[in-house]
Amino acid sequence: MCLSICLVLLPVALLMPNSSSLPQKNTVELKLELKNRGRTPLNPRFLSVTIDASLASQPKYIAFLGSQKLITLTKGLSPAYLRFGGTKSDFLLFDPLQKASLEEKIFWDLQTNQANLCGLRNLPSHVEQMLRSQWPSQEQIILKETFQKDYKNTTITKSTVDMLYRFANCSELHLIFGLNALLRKEQNEWNSSNAQLLIDYCSSKKYNLSWELGNEPNSFRKKSGIYIDGSQLGKDFVSLHNLLSNYSSYRNSGLFGPDIGQPTKQSQKMLNSFLRAGGKTINSVTWHHYYVDGRFASEEDFLSSDILDTLISEIQTVLQIVDETVPGKLVWLGETSSTYGGGSPGLSNTYLDGFMWLDKLGVSAKFGIDVVMRQALFGAGAYNLVDSDFEPLPDYWLSLLFKKLVGSIVLKASFKGPKDAGEKKLRVYVHCTNINNPKYTAGDVTLFVLNLHNSTQHLELPSVLSGKFVDEYLLEPAGVEGLLSTSVLLNGQVLKMVDDKTLPALYGKLLDPGSPIVLPPHSFGFYVVRNAKATACL
Repeated sequence: MCLSICLVLLPVALLMPNSSSLPQKNTVELKLELKNRGRTPLNPRFLSVTIDASLASQPKYIAFLGSQKLITLTKGLSPAYLRFGGTKSDFLLFDPLQKASLEEKIFWDLQTNQANLCGLRNLPSHVEQMLRSQWPSQEQIILKETFQKDYKNTTITKSTVDMLYRFANCSELHLIFGLNALLRKEQNEWNSSNAQLLIDYCSSKKYNLSWELGNEPNSFRKKSGIYIDGSQLGKDFVSLHNLLSNYSSYRNSGLFGPDIGQPTKQSQKMLNSFLRAGGKTINSVTWHHYYVDGRFASEEDFLSSDILDTLISEIQTVLQIVDETVPGKLVWLGETSSTYGGGSPGLSNTYLDGFMWLDKLGVSAKFGIDVVMRQALFGAGAYNLVDSDFEPLPDYWLSLLFKKLVGSIVLKASFKGPKDAGEKKLRVYVHCTNINNPKYTAGDVTLFVLNLHNSTQHLELPSVLSGKFVDEYLLEPAGVEGLLSTSVLLNGQVLKMVDDKTLPALYGKLLDPGSPIVLPPHSFGFYVVRNAKATACL
């Protein structure tokens, strides 16, 4: 059947006059501003990650952070912040006198004779296997707490803090610790006594870290029955700032907040009053964003340009509030992923999630968000970068490529010709190339492109770059699962670790000068224009 159809169609195609000169239907020409920079350069830690505090719901699971493989994967994303926070952070109590869990003790006993705690000692395999076998039931407990909003207090020990700090330090990430904001005095003021015990301990160990206070205070009433208005929360941050000023280690450390939820009218009001009362004490304003509810998300949601575009208006709303109250203050996405409620199993942990994640990075950089913290690096739920077997998921590899190829200077990009509604489905972001990548030189330019169309798209570079070589890093799903695959191809090769201590080399495919950028249906990739000599990047 196919052969006969082909034989019939071929002569018809040949009979079409000047067919070779007809414009390609799916070709778009790109316009780039290479002389002038867009916004202020991004924080070198722009792409950062979180460890949800729910990992400490039973402190023994903090021992997961002793995994050499997890440390290797995390170190690949440095420089970055590591935020230890989330809902459970407001239900953690620090007890310096309580003994460590057996699993933590076993790990620390291995380190006794090592001067370098980032040495070669791993979490013992039998302990790791035991924890992994128990983890699924613990994960269900955590998710049940989340959906039922029935949270219980958990006590953490000095060993819990030590394990967390060691993991961040050995991974070359800067730790941000979320303190419990639900501890209150009779007058509804924050009770700082437990936080002071923790800060005392961290100071005694000379730990270099930063701080947060509370998580999504707009939902405290739902989670705990306690209501705190923005003005009171601002005063609480002033109290924490004053407390930190008593420590030589922390009087100049970072303080970030208020980790408000998405900017509904209620959250906007709380953020406004918080910033007026305590905004001057924080280094950056933090807020959280998710596109949709993980329980009801569909495959189509992840590919919807309309849903992706909702982020823009929310960023603009937050930036306006900040500009009106504490102008010039940096703004962070302090916790974010595709879908909330732990993510969407079978969607958030697949190649499909990359469309929301990569577009969020592009939009955030374009509109001046200084840091974007991915929820989560590892832990309960389906939105992690690394799964419970310590295997990197597609979004990990996307994040790794972003770190290696995308620099901090944002450039302006647009499409040439009349604006077409279909172009919302072909999304392009342009930065100067990461100057720390030894493969490239100052002046090189990196594009990252998403094709939401179900057809192949061609992208032509502007004429000034048409004579340049381009390195292509095309990411596609691996295996028969298609977009729902949990592994990914880089230019046709499956990405996987060499061993627990070694990440794979990331090789680009060289495109000849003048070649269009060809994006298969529902795909995304990075493209480095060599020797672009972009003035803004020099």
